[in-house]
Amino acid sequence: MSVLESELRQAELTSAAPVTIIEPSRGWLSLNLHEIWAHHELLYFLVWRDIKVRYKQTVIGATWAILQPMMTMVVFTVIFDKFAKMPSDGLPYPLFIYAGLLAWNYFAKSLNGSISSVVGNSNLITKIYFPRLLLPLSAVFSGVIDLAISFAFLLGMMLWYGIVPNWSALAVLPLFVLLTALTALAVGLWLAVINVRYRDVGQAIPFLTQLWLFVSPVVYPVSVVPEQWRLLYSLNPMTGVIEGFRWALLSKASPPIDLLIFSTLIVVGLLWGGIIYFKRMEQTFADVV
Repeated sequence: MSVLESELRQAELTSAAPVTIIEPSRGWLSLNLHEIWAHHELLYFLVWRDIKVRYKQTVIGATWAILQPMMTMVVFTVIFDKFAKMPSDGLPYPLFIYAGLLAWNYFAKSLNGSISSVVGNSNLITKIYFPRLLLPLSAVFSGVIDLAISFAFLLGMMLWYGIVPNWSALAVLPLFVLLTALTALAVGLWLAVINVRYRDVGQAIPFLTQLWLFVSPVVYPVSVVPEQWRLLYSLNPMTGVIEGFRWALLSKASPPIDLLIFSTLIVVGLLWGGIIYFKRMEQTFADVV
């Protein structure tokens, strides 16, 4: 090899793009979660894409984030307040129901988006490598915009009814938003993996979500649940989340500490197991999806 060829070869080696070596994780607890931060720009673009797709070619755009829970609030108020005379812990029932829907709608949208995220992005999964966990994460983050818009409308309702928020309690609201997001992600990770192999999950989830709404304290307070069933009822992680939202927003007397403890423990367990299950099964996504 001549000196010129040697120099050209050396130049090619030094100017070559960096090589990324992808290795399978070793052991059930080797989750490589640091990859999420390494690909945070991709997460940003996935979230932005979901937001644009949601409101693309819509006439009223983000106003849907207010219109949907508002119409649900009207229907529930007529049925459960005017006809069924459901108690609302001394709060105006429209405000009571809207505060519950604020948490529930964010959870339901994030859950549905997480479950369908892997199947809906099959074109990406089969072409390039990236942490698959970004897909359900993007579905959870993209719902925050709708939550913020709905929250602004709730503040207007509170002014209408003359309810002034407890600012110290309101400062804790981001923690309840985080708990809601983690709840949706925890359940979504398990079902997203199952949905890859069995598409029946995608068909059943809207129906099951509606059932879950009525076993959560959205249209009624926890106080109507008989005392002997409270412990079992608190196993629903959304029980503590919704009650926490109402406490932070509507200045209820005391925070639901016991419900929050149960909800948090259940969510942490589901999330940890869901991440492990998702990371172990993601190796087969490209072959199945």
